Amino acid sequence: MIKGIIFDLDGVIVSTDKYHYAAWKQLADRENIFFDEQINNRLRGVSRRESLNIILERASKEYSEAEINEMLEYKNQIYRKSLVNITPKDILPGVKELLNYLTINCIKKAIGSSSKNTMLILERIGLSDCFDVIVDGTMISHTKPDPEVFLKAQKGLNLANTECLVVEDAVAGVEASHNANIKAVAVGDAALHGVGDYNFSNVLEIKNIL
Repeated sequence: MIKGIIFDLDGVIVSTDKYHYAAWKQLADRENIFFDEQINNRLRGVSRRESLNIILERASKEYSEAEINEMLEYKNQIYRKSLVNITPKDILPGVKELLNYLTINCIKKAIGSSSKNTMLILERIGLSDCFDVIVDGTMISHTKPDPEVFLKAQKGLNLANTECLVVEDAVAGVEASHNANIKAVAVGDAALHGVGDYNFSNVLEIKNIL
């Protein structure tokens, strides 16, 4: 019986893809590195550092650690400035209805995200008080597909892995869920790849399996 659901943030609760893409694109253009939507799709569910490593695969030079740290900060500053544009209108379809359903039925709710801007985003969309547990990029050492973020969320919920369900839009996130021995609902890009234990077009469909 499912007693707790662990949600990824970006692409599941709210869509921030366009802000991430714009920030990475601005950095890549500054460094004269080719970057497009296809490369951007590889960044789903992974850390900022790993995302930069993927982008730098096409770089024509080697970067020092100091230069890499400067680029990470440059991208994050652009991204954080763009977050002022996020409002509750950016919450993805079905999310509010599902959260209400879970609350009514006493099913615990957690966030398991690699983003270090999780709290800022949740505050901007008015959902910072809607979750029993929040684990984000500031609290983990390893990013997806490592299961650390989901294992910490599971522990915070004080539930067994068989009592939890992860909701993810990234293939790496679904892999992380399976590495934690937790079943995964895939939505968005991950659902298109059919990698989840359940693959849904809308998170509200989760009600049908609870």
